[in-house]
Amino acid sequence: MATEFTGTGDPARSMALLWRTPEAGGRRPGPRSSLDVDRIVAAAVTVADAEGLSALSMRRVAADLGVATMTLYSHVPGKGELVDLMLDSVLGKLYEDDAPAGNWRARLEAVARANWDLFLRHPWAVHLSTGRPPLGPHLMRKYELELRAVDGLGLGEVQMDLLVTLLNGFVRGSVSGVQERVTAEQVTGITEDQWWTAMAPHAERFFDAERFPTAARVGPAAGNDRQAARAPERSFEFGLERLLDGIGVLILNASR
Repeated sequence: MATEFTGTGDPARSMALLWRTPEAGGRRPGPRSSLDVDRIVAAAVTVADAEGLSALSMRRVAADLGVATMTLYSHVPGKGELVDLMLDSVLGKLYEDDAPAGNWRARLEAVARANWDLFLRHPWAVHLSTGRPPLGPHLMRKYELELRAVDGLGLGEVQMDLLVTLLNGFVRGSVSGVQERVTAEQVTGITEDQWWTAMAPHAERFFDAERFPTAARVGPAAGNDRQAARAPERSFEFGLERLLDGIGVLILNASR
């Protein structure tokens, strides 16, 4: 799945729409329409959830809403601004009960799992490059609450930001493995287990245990343990524990 980018629309229009300021577009003459920005964004998210960002277009969203494409442009200038709105919209579902609670480890684990679940619900979001993040209210709330998870631990402000970035980056990288598996099955029409079953006889023919003795020892043990060639969910669990262990060392050193 190709990567798309946030921040490709007009910054002024995107910010006005994200924060729903008067500049986003006021009341127009004529009969009041039931169509508004929220309905457009919800329809776009539905398309992306079901078919990915490649299926998303202003024309497609308009068709699903039963309106002319030009009607959409009177609310949202284009796809760039729409993608910014979509991302901020789904981020609004994070931390609905406010900041994660518990000790620092429980808080950071809750942050990681909340983001993991978000990407599983909205797989298109993991393929968005946010180098130019849409600074909407939900993104800012996300950043605020995640910073609170590492506040009061004796870390400097820069370290706090780096920890939040590190944790989010780990989750995005881990969940991409799930999406790659799903995409491969959709493209090939066979499951990963079916592919490996078909591949196994050929692999045994060419695999040289004397040449690759460590792989010969570790590979079968790992495969039997996770009952799959790849297990991104297992990797996420293992990696999260090790990441939190490392953060614990950083916090301990900061307190000395």
